[in-house]
Amino acid sequence: MNEKLYQMNYKLFLPLTEILLHKGVVYSEIAQILKQVYVSVAEQNLLKSEGKATTSRIAITTGLTRKDVAALRKTSPGVETVSAKYNRATRVINGWQQDEEFCTTGGFPAVLAINGTEKSFEALVNRYSGDMTSKAMLDELESTETINIIEGKYASLQRRAYLPIGDEDEAITILGTDVSLLIQTIGHNMLSEKEELRFQRKVCYDNLPQECLDSFQEMVGKDSQELLEKSNDWLRQYDRDANPNAEKGSGKKRAGIGIYYFEESMDLP
Repeated sequence: MNEKLYQMNYKLFLPLTEILLHKGVVYSEIAQILKQVYVSVAEQNLLKSEGKATTSRIAITTGLTRKDVAALRKTSPGVETVSAKYNRATRVINGWQQDEEFCTTGGFPAVLAINGTEKSFEALVNRYSGDMTSKAMLDELESTETINIIEGKYASLQRRAYLPIGDEDEAITILGTDVSLLIQTIGHNMLSEKEELRFQRKVCYDNLPQECLDSFQEMVGKDSQELLEKSNDWLRQYDRDANPNAEKGSGKKRAGIGIYYFEESMDLP
């Protein structure tokens, strides 16, 4: 491993290790997962390039023993799943902001009666959440301060996006999904021709006073939310689940954008 790769891995594992230690995960558990990932990725790559993937070839490619590879190939790797609760809550909030039935005449999310068959929170959830009950969705969105309950009869939208608060399991799911997508984009750009590159940018300064950050966060939150909503509107018209009238086309793809704010101390210890 060259110096660049070493530094990349070290920086990549630093924040992840903080979380793992906080959750009581020991090194041996992570090492076992990494072995499984190495075997799985090597097997997929060999199948693409050579049409077959033997235990011996995987062992040579990964540096693992044939015994380890053989055992790991018999073990089903963890399948990537996106949190159903997260997806359902996001769909409900998006529908609340975009579906005319649940908006005011001015186009803003309406205050909805909790129960009812039309223009109600119950009707909204039935339309956008799949099989999750309106009561369960109401409790979830209230607990994350996404909505406000008025007099026990009405619900108003307080946040334009769903982000779990205090739910570590849900946050871990988002961590696994979102970080994986960012790394996939960077990896794609490393290995692709110039005309196939995906958009990947950041802006960063490292000698900022603490006093400017609140204003910066406010600006980023406002402008980024507007971009996300515009992107959501554009993608929604083509998604076959969100829009039954969308053109069928070919293939099945997942695409989107992700925006995040970061901040760290540069003060000397």
